[in-house]
Amino acid sequence: MAYDSAIPFHSLASSVTVFNGLNFSKWLEQVQFHLGVMDLNLALLNDKPAAITNSSSADEKSFHKAWEHSSMLSIMFMRMNIASNIKSTIPQTESAREYLKFVAEHFRSADKSLVGILVAELTTMKFDGSRSMQNHIIEMTNIAARLQTLGMKVDDFFLV
Repeated sequence: MAYDSAIPFHSLASSVTVFNGLNFSKWLEQVQFHLGVMDLNLALLNDKPAAITNSSSADEKSFHKAWEHSSMLSIMFMRMNIASNIKSTIPQTESAREYLKFVAEHFRSADKSLVGILVAELTTMKFDGSRSMQNHIIEMTNIAARLQTLGMKVDDFFLV
């Protein structure tokens, strides 16, 4: 199913958080969601198909064409949402999956350092009475939610 909405491609791209090197998980989640909604995630879900030959079936030719279209637009979409100083460090590729893999390998470590900061903040938080208990609990819950989006499970008993 092709993306038939009247919303332009650029408008959807502008609603995604720009990747700045420190927000990989949030950026990745938004990119995967938007590409899925636009039905452009074929190249992220599948490896590059074998080259077309004279003996290729109509289905193989159709899949190859759809994959190339998906990959090209997926790379464009990702590049539109990456800060310029980072964009220049990412090598050109014909595969959206390879492009995303490169970004993940080189920038996921920033998420790991953020996890360390958030865990330290969460473990040293103390209720000091300067604000309401409700605000203190909400702040702890927000930090736990950020940790979960970064792939770290925080048990409820830890928040007590």
